[in-house]
Parts: sequence; C-alpha cells; structure tokens
Amino acid sequence: MDTRIVTKMKMQKRAADVFEAIVDPEQMSHYWFSSGSLRMEPGKTIIWRYEEYNAEGTVHVKEVEEPQKIRFVWGEEGQETTVTISLEDLGDQTTLVTVEEAWLSEEDPHLIAKMLGQKEGWVYMLTCLKGYLENGISSLRASLVH
Repeated sequence: MDTRIVTKMKMQKRAADVFEAIVDPEQMSHYWFSSGSLRMEPGKTIIWRYEEYNAEGTVHVKEVEEPQKIRFVWGEEGQETTVTISLEDLGDQTTLVTVEEAWLSEEDPHLIAKMLGQKEGWVYMLTCLKGYLENGISSLRASLVH
C-alpha cells in the first residue's frame, strides 16, 4: 500500500509570494496556525500553535530551497511523517503547490482514517492559503470543525 498522500492546488501568485507565505510565521498566522515560533529554515525546530484548539506541535525543518521546496518532519513521537511542499512556477503568475505527506505506518490499524484526515487537512490549508494570497481573506483560518 502506498502510505503517502498528495494534495495539489493552483495559486494565482508568483512562487516567491507563495513560498514567503508558507515560511513566514506572521503570514502563516493569517491562514493556517495562529502562531509559529520561527521562520522555516533548514535545521530549525519550530513550535506551531493553534490557539483556538489549545494545541501545539513541533516541526523539524529539514530542507528549504527558495522558492520551490520546503520539507519538514512533524507528528507525535513514533508517528512522525515527512511533509514536502513543492512550488512549481507555471508562468503568468501562477504556481502549482503540491503537498506530499509520507511515511505513515502500514501497520497502523487507523491508517485509512489518518490518511483521510491528513488529506482533508491539506485541502483545507491550501484553500485557506489561496483565499489569503489571492483575496486577502484571513477569516477562514481555524474554521474547520470535526
């Protein structure tokens, strides 16, 4: 079984603008987590917080190639996954954003539910990012209800 999920969405913005919105914690707070402790840079360990859900998580940044790739590891100890966000310049100020989350355990009895939940989360995050970048909308963040 392929234990990775891939989510893609086009943004009507230059790759450099999309990249900056992802790595800059101030911009991120408008569409994703309420805060991040640091800018995403290789080797950094960052704390991302969701104040609305009283939750936080640790992110270990592995690779950053401006403006085309960000790779990090996150998740609970023993259940970490690797996320790679790729940005492809399609021309005409359009960027294809691809998020791949990999290395989910095939032995996990809740694998399918976790994969569906992560896919839902990435679709939501990319939708909020698109709304923020293209239209300045920041009211979508933290609106998803489970």
